[in-house]
Amino acid sequence: MFKTLVNAFKVKDLRKKILITLGLLILYRVGCALICPGFDLSDAIGDSASGTSFFGLMNMLSGDALSNGSILALGVSPYITASIVIQLLAVAIPSLQNLSRQGEDGRRKMNFYTRVAALVLALAQAIGIVVSYKSAINPSYLNLPTWLTATGIVLILTAGAMFTVWLGEKITQLGIGNGMSLLIFVGILSSAGSGIAAAFKNVGDNLNNLWTVIIYLAALVAVFAFIVFMDSSERRVNVKYAKQIKGRKMYGGQDTFIPIRLNASGVMPIIFASSLLTLPQLIMSIFWPNTKAYYWYQNYMGTNSWVYIVLLALLIFAFAFFYAQITFDTEDISRRLQQQGGFIPGIRPGKTTAEYLKRISTRITLFSAVFLAIIALIPSLAFKAIPDNSTFASLLNAFSTTGLMIMVSVALEFEKGLSAQMLMRNYKGFLD
Repeated sequence: MFKTLVNAFKVKDLRKKILITLGLLILYRVGCALICPGFDLSDAIGDSASGTSFFGLMNMLSGDALSNGSILALGVSPYITASIVIQLLAVAIPSLQNLSRQGEDGRRKMNFYTRVAALVLALAQAIGIVVSYKSAINPSYLNLPTWLTATGIVLILTAGAMFTVWLGEKITQLGIGNGMSLLIFVGILSSAGSGIAAAFKNVGDNLNNLWTVIIYLAALVAVFAFIVFMDSSERRVNVKYAKQIKGRKMYGGQDTFIPIRLNASGVMPIIFASSLLTLPQLIMSIFWPNTKAYYWYQNYMGTNSWVYIVLLALLIFAFAFFYAQITFDTEDISRRLQQQGGFIPGIRPGKTTAEYLKRISTRITLFSAVFLAIIALIPSLAFKAIPDNSTFASLLNAFSTTGLMIMVSVALEFEKGLSAQMLMRNYKGFLD
């Protein structure tokens, strides 16, 4: 990775792209440090922006911008949610499905729909945050009525979310890698730095706390290596192409493979499952904050309860299989193979090939779901094993397993993209 970066800096075009990427990422972090006027969340938000809650997930992705009451507090979460919704609708609505297959023009229209959906979700999330933490509104700061100050805060948070979307798109166009992924990567790194600093502050003269930090960091390295190993694993299905003679030339006759990644769905099933479980708590905290139902949900459906752990594991399994069916269409792959003269050795083309690929995909998805469930449940099980430890809690909030998976995926994607651009510039064809 570091060797690739050093070699990339020697190429003028790549050096320019890397510097543009770094500049836009720095601009994003500067925006995360700017506090929204008239909205002080530092004391009001408390522990609700930590752990695996809905606000905790938003805070992690934005790099503590939510807990600081920043103008970019929403981060990229509205855009991520909007893109997931549009992808699901593209499967259910035939017109959107046909639009996604219409090349560049179709992708441009799908991106426009995604941005519109992100704007609507950003507005809804901004209203939810302002209503949930209305005690943090300070109307005397701007000498305006409370309702007008709240309206201004909603508009600022919404504009900040769309500015973040614009930054991510500019990084994708002018820089290297996926802009949205890099913004999430930087946000998680920032949250991790704050959590580690808080953990070392809690160590003090307590030797047990020091050993807690050491053991946690060692376990972190092991989990990191395990995630890298699983994320890079894939099943390769051999494919052969029949020889075809067209005119005076012969085509085909080559061997290739279909790569089926073990963890093709990435961290999406974890995000789906955790968001679905924490959404009722979010809604009740906004509209019914002092009801018995809200306190019951906090006590019996909290992130450290056994009910939450079991439901989270079941939902991860369900979403893993659902997302695998969306991203890996076996019938479409089988049809394209048959049209191009390709076949899997020992398997008949057509329906038999689709059933064979589906059987392989189901088995791989089972291992992927087990892996994701283990990764997602590590924080809750760790809190069960070591309760009432502020140092350990700070470390878990610093590097959540969800954040680790996102960081690994983004780092590997960035390295592959940079290596591909290096290969394109260093490739010498027959004209040389």
